[in-house]
Amino acid sequence: MNAIFISGIFMSFFIVLLLLTKRHKALSDRILAVWVALIGVHLLSYYLYNLGYWEQYPHLTGVTAPFPLLHGPFLYLYTLYSLRLDNRVRRADYLHFVPPVLAYLYMFPFFFLYSAEKKALVDAGTIPDFALFSAILTVAFILSGLSYAILSYRLTLQHKRKIDDHFSYEEGINLNWLRHCILGIGIFFLTATIVVLLREGMGVTFPFNGDYIFYTVIILFIFYLGYFGIRHQDMFTHNRETEKNKPQKAREEKYKTAQIEQKYKRSGLKPDILSELHKKLIRHMEKAQPFLDPKLTLAGLAGQLDISPNQLSQVINQKEQVNFHDFVNKYRIEEFVKRASQNTSFSLLAHALDAGFNSKSSFNGIFKKHKGMPPSQYLAQKTANPAR
Repeated sequence: MNAIFISGIFMSFFIVLLLLTKRHKALSDRILAVWVALIGVHLLSYYLYNLGYWEQYPHLTGVTAPFPLLHGPFLYLYTLYSLRLDNRVRRADYLHFVPPVLAYLYMFPFFFLYSAEKKALVDAGTIPDFALFSAILTVAFILSGLSYAILSYRLTLQHKRKIDDHFSYEEGINLNWLRHCILGIGIFFLTATIVVLLREGMGVTFPFNGDYIFYTVIILFIFYLGYFGIRHQDMFTHNRETEKNKPQKAREEKYKTAQIEQKYKRSGLKPDILSELHKKLIRHMEKAQPFLDPKLTLAGLAGQLDISPNQLSQVINQKEQVNFHDFVNKYRIEEFVKRASQNTSFSLLAHALDAGFNSKSSFNGIFKKHKGMPPSQYLAQKTANPAR
């Protein structure tokens, strides 16, 4: 177990170093760096505790006790500012850190007025001075973690809907990795809840140190960050192309999405005009084939049609009953099938890229979503049954 802790501690501070030395750091990078540094300190503190250093140096006792209350807010703020273009944290967001600050203020007498001997007795449970506070802190940690994990996950879902409404691609702008990470953290807090209930509420004695479950999951999270950062280098290094496209993306991201009924109450598009715009859209898609542009956006297509993005979104949503992402990729899939059926000398990936897809992974996922099977299987069935 010591080797796992050492690896997690080393990886934490290594990730912090990579983030701090990254050129053109975004606010989300700085938030993540502070969060991972706190995780590293937290892991180091518990590792020293296991080695018995708190017994040798009782003044270390309780230094990181409120740290668990920091993980939820940092997860939420990192998710929030990964989706925003702010350069500074809003003042209101500092309120998320009120609970850990209050916890440290409450522990002020313990840190500065208790003797080393008395701190050791409190830590051993001989003096129940902070027993109730410790129980409240544990409950607050669980509630905070679960609440912030849910809020963070909702932010990623809102971001996914915004992408589907305004972009025909996801590469470089989706947060699937973060969504999976948040799910993992949510599972961690659920596990913590179960362990606490069993250990503290029902008196169940584990054959091992139950705290290892919590810290092992935290270490796995750190390794996941390291793996993702190495595999997707733009997390730890400056991506010039991404920086170059930020102004355009910023303009496109300004279009907010909401419920269809509310969004179109004041659109002013009468049914006959809506039908005419729909016919104009279909003609343009069939003749000009704008879907062949892998970076096609709602704003870009609306400009080609000389209408507003809001009007185009209404036409697609109400007439096609799909979002912009699915609408465009439906044409790309049909174009791929046409090309792959007529010319078998090129690979499926080559045809997919020619049809407007950005990558093999996105193509396979979108194709299976629309056709219900992988492209190779679909083409084989189509060849066996041409009337299909």
